[in-house]
Amino acid sequence: MDELARSALARLLASGEKREAGVRARTPALTASALEAYRRLRSLQDKEAFEAPLLDAKARGIIALTWDRRGAEEGFIARVDLLDAAALARFLGVAPAAELQAQAVAALASSVTAFPVLTEVLQRWAMMKTVRGYRVDDVAAWQDAVRVALYARAELERNPEGMPVRVASARLFRDSKRIENLTGALDVLLAGSVQSEVRDPIDLWSELNLFREEQPVRMAGRIPIERTRVTALLDAPYGAFSAAAIVGLVPDTLPKRVLSIENLTTFHVEAKRRCEDPVLLLYTAGTPSPPWRAMYGRLLARLPRTTPLQHWGDLDEGGFRIAAQIAKEALRQGHVLQAWQMHPSDVPVEHRRPAKPSTISRMQYFAREAGWDEYADAIGAAGFTVEQEALDHSA
Repeated sequence: MDELARSALARLLASGEKREAGVRARTPALTASALEAYRRLRSLQDKEAFEAPLLDAKARGIIALTWDRRGAEEGFIARVDLLDAAALARFLGVAPAAELQAQAVAALASSVTAFPVLTEVLQRWAMMKTVRGYRVDDVAAWQDAVRVALYARAELERNPEGMPVRVASARLFRDSKRIENLTGALDVLLAGSVQSEVRDPIDLWSELNLFREEQPVRMAGRIPIERTRVTALLDAPYGAFSAAAIVGLVPDTLPKRVLSIENLTTFHVEAKRRCEDPVLLLYTAGTPSPPWRAMYGRLLARLPRTTPLQHWGDLDEGGFRIAAQIAKEALRQGHVLQAWQMHPSDVPVEHRRPAKPSTISRMQYFAREAGWDEYADAIGAAGFTVEQEALDHSA
């Protein structure tokens, strides 16, 4: 088929399927502007090559043609109206959108209970929209993403210390890079929303207890820590250890305060500033991994509930999502996590960035998950985001 004709018919098909999906009101047709390239053809052979498949489609009852005043013998096609979208799809050798949608619904039906966000994904596909660049015919990627998420959950119970992402990928798919090609779908599954902010893949791997390179837990403060082989004061300005090696706090010399910090630059600044103070600073490395959260729980198990427990992160969706995860771990140990420098009023005007309503809504959701209802209300009124590094506050 002539490529110019195929391109024109593909545009017509897209319009027709949007009309059938209820997201386009206009009658699907190719008018003068859409046919401009064809009408500029000067070679009779090129003109006839374009018209041949359209005449064939017309003979099959798929489209209707309107010619200019000179007629079909000498003139040009002036308008193409679509009569049967499904038939046009088959004429072009592609599956009709309705069939693809039905196949996607069937393929993901068994996974919707575990991942309700798939209902949103299917709804967007039904409206002829993409999700993180994935179309309805990319459903296999979502099936693979579900496999990864379920595998990671099961593997966490067997291997709490985690696994290299490429090892997991090779075991699941016999392709060491397959999981890394599923970041968009995995992000949506883990976030539980098609409107969530795009996260760094490292944060995804961390949440799944996967890693490219295993990261140590960075800790700072004049605090002794019991480890599997030694109990010793943390080095200045900080120490870094395997999460599994950290047993807990030392009862006789407990910190006066515990502060978790999301960003590495901020952690380094505060570690140098507070390394001689009786406070415990913990770097979360972005999204805290399951081993990090388990280590955090062991630390809190020896901490009086009257000790201030705080978190300092970004004033954005990811920052409050991380806070909610840490708050849940704190609650399991009978503690209440408080926010530090994360109230909108703490942010200078020059560092505020306007945010979309969907982003604000997600920030509020995670703030409430952390137990910070007052912050959620303030976030809604403020309507902006800011990254931790942009601020210059003292911990």
